[in-house]
Amino acid sequence: MQAARCPTDELSLTNCVVASEKDFKSGQHLSIKTTPTQKFVFTVKTHSSVVPRTIAFSLPQRKWAGLSLNQDVEVSVYNFDPSRQYVGTMTLEIDFLQKKSVDSNPYDSDKMAIEFIQFFTAQAFSIGQQFVFSYCDKLFALLIKDIEAMDPSILRSEQSSSKKQKIEIGLLHGNSQVIFEKSETSSLNLIGKAKTRGSRQSIINPDWNFERMGIGGLDKEFSDIFRRAFASRVFPPDIVEQMGCKHVKGILLFGPPGCGKTLMARQIGKMLNAREPKVVNGPEILNKYVGESEANIRKLFADAEEEQKRLGANSGLHIIIFDEIDAICKQRGSMAGSTGVHDTVVNQLLSKIDGVEQMTTLHVFFTDSLLNHTVPSPGLPDETGRVQILNIHTAKMSQSNMLAKDVDIKELAVETKNYSGAELEGLVRAAQSTAMNRHIKASTQVEVDTEKAHMLQVSRSDFLAALNNDIKPAFGTNQEDYSSYIMNGIVKWSNGVSDILGDGELLVQQTKNSERTPLVTVLLEGSPHSGKTALAAKIAEDSQFPFIKICSPDKMIGFTETAKCQAIKKIFEDAYKSQLSCVVVDDIERLLDFVPIGPRFSNLVLQALLVLLKKHPPRGRKLLILGTTSRKDVLQEMGMLDSFSTTIHIPNISNGQHLMEALELLGGFQEEERATIAKQVKGQTVWLGIKKLQMLIEMSLQVRFLFLNRYSSRLLLVLFNENYSHVC
Repeated sequence: MQAARCPTDELSLTNCVVASEKDFKSGQHLSIKTTPTQKFVFTVKTHSSVVPRTIAFSLPQRKWAGLSLNQDVEVSVYNFDPSRQYVGTMTLEIDFLQKKSVDSNPYDSDKMAIEFIQFFTAQAFSIGQQFVFSYCDKLFALLIKDIEAMDPSILRSEQSSSKKQKIEIGLLHGNSQVIFEKSETSSLNLIGKAKTRGSRQSIINPDWNFERMGIGGLDKEFSDIFRRAFASRVFPPDIVEQMGCKHVKGILLFGPPGCGKTLMARQIGKMLNAREPKVVNGPEILNKYVGESEANIRKLFADAEEEQKRLGANSGLHIIIFDEIDAICKQRGSMAGSTGVHDTVVNQLLSKIDGVEQMTTLHVFFTDSLLNHTVPSPGLPDETGRVQILNIHTAKMSQSNMLAKDVDIKELAVETKNYSGAELEGLVRAAQSTAMNRHIKASTQVEVDTEKAHMLQVSRSDFLAALNNDIKPAFGTNQEDYSSYIMNGIVKWSNGVSDILGDGELLVQQTKNSERTPLVTVLLEGSPHSGKTALAAKIAEDSQFPFIKICSPDKMIGFTETAKCQAIKKIFEDAYKSQLSCVVVDDIERLLDFVPIGPRFSNLVLQALLVLLKKHPPRGRKLLILGTTSRKDVLQEMGMLDSFSTTIHIPNISNGQHLMEALELLGGFQEEERATIAKQVKGQTVWLGIKKLQMLIEMSLQVRFLFLNRYSSRLLLVLFNENYSHVC
């Protein structure tokens, strides 16, 4: 027969040769011999326009078979052997047919495979064959890379054998599996399970041995980094896609100088099967010429961006290590009166890491000796908003049956007060990494149990672990801030202490429920060591407000007046972002730098506090302020006392009965010792703060330990009489 041109564009997309109805029937398979040593197998379609004794080929078919028009070919009918020539799995390399039609839209390989099988079922295919496939109004060039025969026992509904047999020519069947792989030079965005099967390259260097890592004392830290940052990159891509999991693109390692931040980043860079890590010290980025600092940032990312555009997801992993990033990354807008060069560098860095054109094949390590303040954010989502955000980020897991039934989204929304949208996404990612880590064996090498991995489910315990260990809100309650103030509990040595807590509860309820008073300010005043801060922290804790912060002078040591005002202002600005907030302004006279002689106080800080104590939060937000002071008289002179809605007096222990009640509650003394002390203080007027009493008791217990239960009560009485007993 003689080779001819395919009569229509539609027929050229069928992958069939076209013949006359007088020569063959549609659906037959033909062996076409082009040379004495070369033959090709095609499926035939008939068309009335084809001249008898000619056979029409599309352009891709002629290129593949090396045919020219009007060339004589030898044609015979070809019969497939069902027992060994049905296609079990066929791997196809795919790319856009025309480069000008390239786009960045994702193409679902699962849906593509279904449509491919429906269109090409019962057709002959050969390894190396080239043809065109139309999908979503786009033309794709396909190249057959591999064909595995279907086990005939499957067709007989019998148990299949695990042995796979490679074949050169196969017949596509409805039960065949089609796998798509991108061409190395393609920019096609391919998603779905029907792509890139088990022969993927591991990101872990095969020659790497964890025992030779050379990092001492940081096993837990490295384990956390591996779980959070690399578990998703070790797992099969199809499972990662089903979970809707995103790869971590950056890690901030922070800690004091010499703790191993840079060493760990460099060793992780060596561990990964990636491009040679780029290591840059933060100050090296800066340049005196305008725009050069930003250009230096762009140069660091240029190689990764170029390879991403050229190879897409097939691009290798690029690693950039920024050492001492705090040298260039200040909080944006924090450097008043400066040229703003730091702001533009930070903006450029953020745009490269998390900009519009995000890269999945990039990993950035930052090392920082100081963990600076986070960048201010807009208001935080309420409980309904958190439910919606969590549903969005767990949707793919739910669809893929990878979200365990014990996960209650509403429960998580309740537990994530003051979490931003990004932090909620981070919570889901952390839970996913915890679940993945169960299927990763990392001894000397990293291994994944792929069979069990396909049954992976993210459970409630994974989310709780992420809540407790990984993701903490940047704004909101940090229990460590106030728990240290009440670590010994509240000693209710008189009904007055219970009354104070009761008054605090009433003020909390007023803040929650009253629409007329969205701002409630309370001053707890009393003598030094009377327990003011502990009571304020207890009231704040019992409020269960999502945002609780303590504004304490011990966190502002060495601050200039301006820096102190900025720090205080930021605490209040953060509080305004939450629906219910409590701020404890502790030891106000210390915040004001008050001393009875010399420069008396900081007027700048005083004016800032006066403004903030009276400033109402935004509409829909409520704020409770608890202040503490030992110098009520000083605040009165400064005009600050009138800024508080109410004042609560915190008394000292003032008589022997209350002292004995406190000693019994605090414990540490035997009954006969308490009786001796009670006899000594009977009828006396005392003046002792509960905090000081706790210190004296601990001192006396040490004496008991050293002197074998002698002199403990005597020491307490001596210290008490010398320092704290007097007539009012």
